[in-house]
Amino acid sequence: MDEIKKEDIKQEVFDLYDDYAHNRVNRREFVQKLSTYAVGGLTVASLMSFLMPDYKGSIQVKADDPRLKTEYIRYESEKGGGTIKALLSMPADTQKKLGGIVVVHENRGLNPYIEDVARRAALAGFISIAPDALTPLGGYPGTDDEGRAMQSKRDRNEMLEDFIAAHDYLRNHENCNGKVGVVGFCFGGWVANMMAVRVPELAAAVPFYGGQPASEDVPKIEAPLLLHYAELDTRVNEGWPACEAALKEHGKEYTAYMYANTNHGFHNDTTPRYDKAAAALAWQRTIDFFNEQLM
Repeated sequence: MDEIKKEDIKQEVFDLYDDYAHNRVNRREFVQKLSTYAVGGLTVASLMSFLMPDYKGSIQVKADDPRLKTEYIRYESEKGGGTIKALLSMPADTQKKLGGIVVVHENRGLNPYIEDVARRAALAGFISIAPDALTPLGGYPGTDDEGRAMQSKRDRNEMLEDFIAAHDYLRNHENCNGKVGVVGFCFGGWVANMMAVRVPELAAAVPFYGGQPASEDVPKIEAPLLLHYAELDTRVNEGWPACEAALKEHGKEYTAYMYANTNHGFHNDTTPRYDKAAAALAWQRTIDFFNEQLM
């Protein structure tokens, strides 16, 4: 059949993939339920291929981009997983100290998409660090399915400590001006929210479709927030009204955007949930926000 287009796929298929990507259904259940939508020339195999990430064809900033200096480093996370591997990126021609950005991955480790996002942040004029919370288990294994399985074996609060330690490492880096923000996606969005709760020195937080902190934790937030939500992401969005009410009640600085007709993961350009216009707008808003808060 002709190449599958995003517009040809029912929303229920994207919802099913979201359940699979967040371990609410296992692979066998996912395939079984997906077969319901294998009609009109579509096969389960073609749907699976269409839904899974394509890293080779989606990288925006290559690992060897001459405009950047990138390297894998290791730092200590005493309250977390011990020694953690991370990608450190900055402009190659850095002549001054830069604002820092911690880039937090989804629920599958430091995959090529998140490394790409970290390089994009560096290309925008920041020093970025993208830790791999799977380091204690051997690191990102090369596929998201294996990565999700590995990450489910770690305690998420212990992983949060790994990213807090990354903030401290970056804040004290010789090329950082001491102002550090965080941007995170999915699981990483939750981490970004919780770093705002846990780290008084945090200069800015940008969660993409991240789980919200408990209302009683909102008073602890000091950093300004820029929050990105996907309109069709009912699972995450259901926690937003209570969080927003708490933010307003306690006079916290925040801006929230709801992107129409987008799915959870709309910024991730390696899967068909990607929405090019919404992703570009959200990223530009993110960089503008970091320019305001970190420079």
